Amino acid sequence: MTMKAGDWLLIALIVLTLALIGAEQISPGAVQGWFASGIVLRGQYLDTALDWAGWALTPVLALPVLAAVWTIIAAPPALMTVALVYISRVIDAVNRAIGDAARWFALALVLVTSLVVIQRYVFGVSITKLQESMIYFHALLFLLSSAVTLLAGGHVRVDIFYSRLSARAKAWTDIAGVYLALIPMCWLILDTSRSYVGGAWRVMERSRESDGLPLVFALKTAIPVFAVMMIAQGVSMAARAALTLGGKDTPEEGQREDVPKAAL
Repeated sequence: MTMKAGDWLLIALIVLTLALIGAEQISPGAVQGWFASGIVLRGQYLDTALDWAGWALTPVLALPVLAAVWTIIAAPPALMTVALVYISRVIDAVNRAIGDAARWFALALVLVTSLVVIQRYVFGVSITKLQESMIYFHALLFLLSSAVTLLAGGHVRVDIFYSRLSARAKAWTDIAGVYLALIPMCWLILDTSRSYVGGAWRVMERSRESDGLPLVFALKTAIPVFAVMMIAQGVSMAARAALTLGGKDTPEEGQREDVPKAAL
């Protein structure tokens, strides 16, 4: 079986996690102390950096709709077309890799759920960390695979007129949906989760149970990550639509056979 980019990404995360656990075992409190010390200041620096990154990427966000409007007057310049293709391919590759990694959470969710049921009803044993890990796997599976599901066209949609439209009409509809619905909603999620996630990191939020998982702050971080991934995938969708309006070939759509089945 060929290893996918997402598999290597997951392996890297597992190795990093094991390294941190090993360092914490060798020097108890060292890793946690490093995270806790100066976390507010580092958070402020990160917040400022992300703000600047957002402003820097604004032209990328606006390029598909600019290219679409350009097609009303004339064919978009070759450089703009190349940029649209490149943007779409890069975003699709990144989200597909993350989706490939997230698909393993489905298997983990099934195995852990089965183990918890057997422990509780056969052996009368209850392990809080295992029970809470089901929440983590479930949340990460859906949050991190949403973008690749959008790429594959797997989100639930009420299709009354769309399937009957021409290719150009579908392209304009996709662009309108991205810029009037998807991006504003994801931006709202980003804005409202800012203090929610920031507060969790400031106190290194952990489970309310004494023997629970101490990673609530990391789990909450998946919310803004989800929003960013969805915005990016919306830009990719709009880029494809702009290429269609310009009469250009689009990158291979979705590669549905490569999309994690758990995401569909």
